[in-house]
Amino acid sequence: MRLRIGLLVAGVVMALWGGWELTTALDGRALVRLPLWLAGAVVVDDFVLVPLTVGVGWMVTRWSTGPGRHRTVGAVRTTVLYVGITSLIAVPLLLRQGKGPNPTVLPRDYLRDWLLLEATIVAGGVIGYVVQRFTLSRSRASSGDIGGR
Repeated sequence: MRLRIGLLVAGVVMALWGGWELTTALDGRALVRLPLWLAGAVVVDDFVLVPLTVGVGWMVTRWSTGPGRHRTVGAVRTTVLYVGITSLIAVPLLLRQGKGPNPTVLPRDYLRDWLLLEATIVAGGVIGYVVQRFTLSRSRASSGDIGGR
């Protein structure tokens, strides 16, 4: 019980310290814009990103019901998942970038680096699919080999 109370006190102290740092670091206009930006992020997430993700998942599932497509589903789903996660992380940086790169955060072009990352993920997904298809087609037993006969 003491551990829980200690963790609770530590959490409250850290939250108060973070709130203090936030209010002293930002001016009044920024403090008004912050909840608006957070509300906008929730709206974009709930009404754009989630329906888009569900739609892509539905299309992949419908597409995967065809004959011989079950091998492709894992590679496509994993690739889409990683592209979605990295895009979700990169979107705030891309929106915040403005007219040019911010050398204090990342001294490079966010958009170019994000596109290179996404291209690398897609290339990795394609390579994984090709390797999986090649190794599975070579290692699969024929129907006459079932049961060790």
